[in-house]
Amino acid sequence: MNVPSTNVTVVIEYRDSFAKAVTKNVIVLVLGISINYINAGLIQTFRKHQIFYTNPRYILFFHLVVNDIIQVTLTVTLFVLSYTVYKIHVSVCCIFILIALFTTENTPLNLACMAVECYIAVCFPLRHAHICTVRRTLVLIALIWTTSVSSVLPDLFVSLATEPLDFFHSRVFCLRETAFRNPHVIRKRDVTYTVYLVLVWFVIFYTYFRILFTAKNASRDAKKARNTILLHGFQVLLCMATYADPLLKQLLQQLFPKNYADSLFVCYIIIQVLPRSISPIIYGIRDKTFRKHLKRYLLCKVN
Repeated sequence: MNVPSTNVTVVIEYRDSFAKAVTKNVIVLVLGISINYINAGLIQTFRKHQIFYTNPRYILFFHLVVNDIIQVTLTVTLFVLSYTVYKIHVSVCCIFILIALFTTENTPLNLACMAVECYIAVCFPLRHAHICTVRRTLVLIALIWTTSVSSVLPDLFVSLATEPLDFFHSRVFCLRETAFRNPHVIRKRDVTYTVYLVLVWFVIFYTYFRILFTAKNASRDAKKARNTILLHGFQVLLCMATYADPLLKQLLQQLFPKNYADSLFVCYIIIQVLPRSISPIIYGIRDKTFRKHLKRYLLCKVN
């Protein structure tokens, strides 16, 4: 059986051969373990050096990496469970889905906040230290979680109010659509994703174009920031595909009716996995400060 992420619907009639099922699971496990291993190294580097504690940019990055580890772990777990166990209790499925949705929706919001911070640093360097403080950064992270929880938690409340008690003791193929199957929840999801799509892309376009314009006319030192911005933009583009996921699934079903399951697997890799591999490139390799401390930590660990 082809296996989805929490945002990918699978049609039950589509079944994979044993070889194809093993191949997909191996790919997902290798990618998930590799990304989490690298991100764990980044987190350890952050913890070992106090210089990062006072920088809002690295605090937001730390939150993004922790969020990515949780999200990757949950989606990979659901992927493997859908092949091995196939059906799980609805109550357990709801917990998995809720946490996965929290972290999935957090990522574009966090990247939008990082875009604003980068915009202030490049366009208003003299006011950056006054505007972007540690306290305001922590409040911003709390606001990100509040927004995601407020968006997702009503799905659970609607299901508790409308579904019979026996439903939560039954076993289902764990998807958002099977755990929260009320049509009002599905309509609410589409409206919420549309609002997020418009707001986040407005922030991204405004900040990044302003930064690109400033970097173009600034000194040579701003070129690196411009390249980082382009990588961030690509990462945001992949993450924002989450909000267009319902439309993308309908389009794939129309274009590839015979290979719909394989198309969903490719979308899972592109939307859920690849964006989580870009953060280590931006901050673990290209960022001079983080790279220096990361090398020092790795060398000390080897010695």
